[in-house]
Amino acid sequence: MTRGPVPLTTGQVDPKPLVIPGIGAAAREQRAAALDAWLTGLLAAGLRETAGRRGGTDPTSTDGVALIAVGGLGRRQCAPCGDLDLVLLHAGVPGMEELAAALWYPIWDARLGLDHSVRTIPEALSVAHDDVKVTLGLLDARHVAGDRELSARLVGAAADQWRRTAVRALPALREVTTTRWQAHGELAFLLEGDLKEAAGGLRDVALLRAIAFAGISDTLRPAVRAAHLRMLDTRDALHTSVGRRVDRLLAQERAAVADLLGLRPPRRADGPPRQLLPETAESAGGAAEPGDALLRQVAGDARTISHALDDAWRAADRLRSGRRRGADGRPLRRPVARDVVEQDGELVLARTAIGARPDPSLSLRVAAAAASARLPIARATCEWLAAYCPPLPTPWPPAARAALITLLGAGPGLVTTWETCDRYGLVDGWLPEWPRMRSLPQHNPVHRFTLDRHLVQAAAEATGYAREVDRPDLLLLAAFLHDVGKGLGGDHSQVGAPIAARIAARIGLPPAEVELVGKLVRLHLLLPEVATRRDLADPVTIARVAEAVQDSTTLSLLHALARADARATGPAAWSDWKARLIAELVRRVHTRLDTGQLPEPPSPDPALVAGPLPAVHLEGDRVAVAAADRRGLLAAVAGCLALHRLEVLAADACMVEETALVEFLVQPRYGTPPDPVALAADLRRAVTGDVSVTQRLRGRALAARGGGSPPRVVWHRAAATDAVVLELRAADAGGLLYRVTSALDEAGAQVRAARISTLGGDVVDAFYLVGSWPDEAERDRVEAAVLAAAG
Repeated sequence: MTRGPVPLTTGQVDPKPLVIPGIGAAAREQRAAALDAWLTGLLAAGLRETAGRRGGTDPTSTDGVALIAVGGLGRRQCAPCGDLDLVLLHAGVPGMEELAAALWYPIWDARLGLDHSVRTIPEALSVAHDDVKVTLGLLDARHVAGDRELSARLVGAAADQWRRTAVRALPALREVTTTRWQAHGELAFLLEGDLKEAAGGLRDVALLRAIAFAGISDTLRPAVRAAHLRMLDTRDALHTSVGRRVDRLLAQERAAVADLLGLRPPRRADGPPRQLLPETAESAGGAAEPGDALLRQVAGDARTISHALDDAWRAADRLRSGRRRGADGRPLRRPVARDVVEQDGELVLARTAIGARPDPSLSLRVAAAAASARLPIARATCEWLAAYCPPLPTPWPPAARAALITLLGAGPGLVTTWETCDRYGLVDGWLPEWPRMRSLPQHNPVHRFTLDRHLVQAAAEATGYAREVDRPDLLLLAAFLHDVGKGLGGDHSQVGAPIAARIAARIGLPPAEVELVGKLVRLHLLLPEVATRRDLADPVTIARVAEAVQDSTTLSLLHALARADARATGPAAWSDWKARLIAELVRRVHTRLDTGQLPEPPSPDPALVAGPLPAVHLEGDRVAVAAADRRGLLAAVAGCLALHRLEVLAADACMVEETALVEFLVQPRYGTPPDPVALAADLRRAVTGDVSVTQRLRGRALAARGGGSPPRVVWHRAAATDAVVLELRAADAGGLLYRVTSALDEAGAQVRAARISTLGGDVVDAFYLVGSWPDEAERDRVEAAVLAAAG
């Protein structure tokens, strides 16, 4: 290493560094070299400019002044649109404020992001001692220009300080990291994750380097290094595609990024069509998209990084707390389950379990013990099980089957244990179907997880309903298998039912239970779809669900499965309104199954139409309006509700004593309810044809037309007692219900009920049109009017 100050060259400095495009390690190195050269020139120019203020006779001397890079430039891992993290280091030299200004302003003028500081060595070490994030930055510190010896002193001192304080500092670092994870989620399971900040992202690799640097654990194994390089390449491609610094991989960018990386979507097989209810975006497996291969790669790399960091945290915990030993000096071992003991906070195999012919169910039993005790499985134990545990016979022995149910029923302990077993390939041995589902993206925006994590999460959520059903074991298994048909084309519930049945038979369930598991998978969307898209007061609705379910045991299992599935999907998939609708549907179907009778439909309250008309009644999430004339009433009220930013969830229209009555179930679009006095006043004006209100309605509705795929209409002529159901599938937009109901009214269709179901950015709106509508030409005319209003 060259010692002492290094003279800088003179000459004109370019206003911007040389732009180096490209993806990969070589391009990142070239970008770092270009930035180094540019920054060296900036420091030389700044030294000349501030020579008089700093004292001394040589304006090019760098004695006591150095420019140090940390972050990506410090590691020579510069992204195409990355920012700069720089430290202007000095040895008490005067004029540093002026020199810093001479450096930072050209960087800002070049429109580069900059994180900067001016420090002496003691100041830098003091800040690092108090702020662990600064410490991590200094571990990446690299000399760029100026006094190389001064830089070397800081780099060496920062490294020594970290090695001495790492064990004590790691708890604070872990707390900061956990907070970050909670804010950004887990990259391995997110459809739009942050490549840097999310758990398993680039920021976590910096933690692994720091822990390895302290000698606590061997964290940077070859698999981790390879995952890190692929993650850096992905970020390079993302910057190149977007043309600016961005770390979140959004859906609209995936295809372009995948193309830059040379990733192609896998081929998909076709599946049978849906039979019970029409296929929707929520229920369909969906076609493979160009970015799927990219998402699966990112998920796999994030898992590798997360698993390595989990091991590193446990190694640090053991080092800090020390190994627990008995009086004979041997490590303390506490029995946890058959063949499983706890040692140093991890589960390991009992000595008697290690033999020439291990029990095939051993890996499942270890996993069940770990999930139940909420303790991690030691890495060496996982590696031994992966190498030596024999495959399970078909059908599984009872011990293996019981262990799987115990594992699935462990609740919060299931997810982390499953991830550990999946990391070492144990899950592939249990379920040959699992590799196809691992990291499979789900493109519906209501889903927050990849398919594999969603299945595991659904089983974990199902434990909350286990006491409500007669067969909690089958509930857990059905929750875990309910979406196994995704990724195969066609309706995933129909495609997945025989797959789930084969798995149930393989694990040793009797034929009747195998059939029930397949039935639960096939019907797992029945209750939420019917509850949100059909009129629950219509006897045909209840009769068809009862016919499909056939018995109360299946109905209770489906009810629990629907709730577990929704909670595992994400916040947008569940609400109090949806819970009430499903519970009401289940209650009515139970009555039909238990008594053979259909419950009486609720009658409108005559009090709603008492008094002068129009009458408006507002109560919680319900809005009722009565008027003398039925024509246009539903559209006028729907439009007025949209003006007040209320989303309509359900609507009913009927006649009570020769008076028209419409009732709506609503919720605020943005969380804040409207002023009830203003809403009631606008509703009265709207139903009486006030021009000021109707003009606002039309203007807002036309301005809010949705985009995306063309809308689609599906007719269901046998889905209601006295009506046909027109189902509209379209992009969600404010005023959509107003436009469609206005079009139906103008076409002469009488709407007696409507059910509104929102699926992310799309809606499935069902309108009950009074009459049988046998004339195809009339149906085509109404359909054209609806599509024109929705387009």
